[in-house]
Amino acid sequence: MEKRQKVYDLYWYFACERQNIFWKKLNNEPAPWTNDPILQTYKFCNSYRVNDRVSQYLLKNVIYNMNKYSSEDMLFRILIFKLFNKESTWELLIDNFSDITLKTFNMEKYSKVLENAIENGIKIYNDAYISCANKAFGYDRKHDNHLALLNKMFNIDNIQEKILNCKTMENAFNIIKSYPLIGNFMAYQLVTDINYSDIVDWKENEFTIAGPGSLRGIKKCFIDKGTMSNEDIIRYMYENQDEEFKRLNLNFKRIGNRPLQLIDCQNIFCELDKYCRQALPELKSNRTKIKKKYVPKASKIKYIYPPKWNIDL
Repeated sequence: MEKRQKVYDLYWYFACERQNIFWKKLNNEPAPWTNDPILQTYKFCNSYRVNDRVSQYLLKNVIYNMNKYSSEDMLFRILIFKLFNKESTWELLIDNFSDITLKTFNMEKYSKVLENAIENGIKIYNDAYISCANKAFGYDRKHDNHLALLNKMFNIDNIQEKILNCKTMENAFNIIKSYPLIGNFMAYQLVTDINYSDIVDWKENEFTIAGPGSLRGIKKCFIDKGTMSNEDIIRYMYENQDEEFKRLNLNFKRIGNRPLQLIDCQNIFCELDKYCRQALPELKSNRTKIKKKYVPKASKIKYIYPPKWNIDL
């Protein structure tokens, strides 16, 4: 493989500087938390995916909300939350149905609530990543097709039994991606989120998939991958992170003693692609601008992590 050294080094700089911002905000240090004008101006995901706001919401409100759920209900809760990937949509459903479980899931009633929200100008999907929107189940509305997907998965195919018996993340990924409306990237996100719960305990770093943004970042970072696949490249970054931070004299401060995982290294490539649109605009891709400016949130996050990780900040 042949690296584009300037961009390759930028990958590690970005990972470290974005993590430094996380720590400074957590420690209530005053803004700005970085001298980097690009990171000051634009919105970027955390170096650790689990620290992003939606992931934290999922952990606190969907998975570890102090209520007891069956494994089947927990799987259903995670999937329905992630198909919309929007906190306000989850809260809308909670407000209307008290709780969200497989046992009480009703396509028609859920559809009516979501349709009413749309008619009132409310967005029900997060645009952080775009979920597939074809009419796979014959409905005109995207949300109706997603509700039909959930119905097929759980009430017709009993996907819960298959997923809960999977020994590996890759096996679960292959089951989920076999369904309409679920591409490789979405399936990888879903199995990652399922693995945040205690209903499975898959090894996180046996498997990864390069998403569209990650592919753009890898292309900017490597002139030639040689015989390596995109997933091999992600694993290379995972396996060499300590050495590279040391080489560049970067003090990367982990959460707990948890190194960046494959999912994190994959995500950082996506954020690197965004960063390079400003830092190195001569590196062309099909995206030329960073869409979102950074806007501080009024509410602070109290970070939690899956208990099996044994992380205490």
